[in-house]
Amino acid sequence: MNRFLMTVVLALAGVAGGPAWAHGEVKARHGGQVQEAQDLGFELVQQPAGVALYIDDHGKPLAPAGLSGKLTVLAGGVKTDYPLGVAGDRLLAAGAQLPKGARAVAVINGVGGKTVTVRYTIK
Repeated sequence: MNRFLMTVVLALAGVAGGPAWAHGEVKARHGGQVQEAQDLGFELVQQPAGVALYIDDHGKPLAPAGLSGKLTVLAGGVKTDYPLGVAGDRLLAAGAQLPKGARAVAVINGVGGKTVTVRYTIK
């Protein structure tokens, strides 16, 4: 009987002790790089007008109305800050460039009443 009980306990422990994934991986919808922060997806995309930041809330686009912030790009030892402003369905750092190997940090104000920081290494 003890052997049977031990087998049942171990089987249940294996089922209950497994990892729990609440969310799937956020995928790029606009051809950029995605990072997650504060349970949201942030996609950084190089565009002709500058660098866009799209925000995704569990598979749905989050309207950027009322959000602001800045994008800091470190490339070749030079650090440049760009303001992030609302541009339709995204935030835009006008005139910003993301060369390969650069690092970028987006600081977004007003996301659920909080400030969110998202870091990228450009591939």
